[in-house]
Amino acid sequence: MAALRAVCSCGWAGPEYPLDWDHIGDQKLDEAARDTADTCAQDWDAHTTEVAQVAIPLPETVTALLAQLVSEIETLAKTSPLAALRAARQLEVTAAQSAYGPAHDARQDATFEQAAAALGLDEDAARKLIARFGGWSPYR
Repeated sequence: MAALRAVCSCGWAGPEYPLDWDHIGDQKLDEAARDTADTCAQDWDAHTTEVAQVAIPLPETVTALLAQLVSEIETLAKTSPLAALRAARQLEVTAAQSAYGPAHDARQDATFEQAAAALGLDEDAARKLIARFGGWSPYR
């Protein structure tokens, strides 16, 4: 049986919504299952809201700066997609540089279970994130 459901890297999975192929018939799936996909998106939104409420909070200044940066890159993309990509690449480099020390501190100060809860990830994803920013293999 085919179904749609929202899933998350933290391990959460929303309910399955079976697809009624008799009802879908010859319609394009993206049109026939639009309401089902919208329901999955609502499940996803509810999940991410719950995760955000239990994850370690970010200072409002950081949240505002990140939102402004996203807005600026989206605006730039309208007139110069390559400049927007360059900005996003610079953001990626800056993130790696600024997270190196915190990754090492987090590895010493918290278990991967604690890190996962604080970051809103599962333990494997938290371990891989900390390793990536810390510059070591996630498998050691």
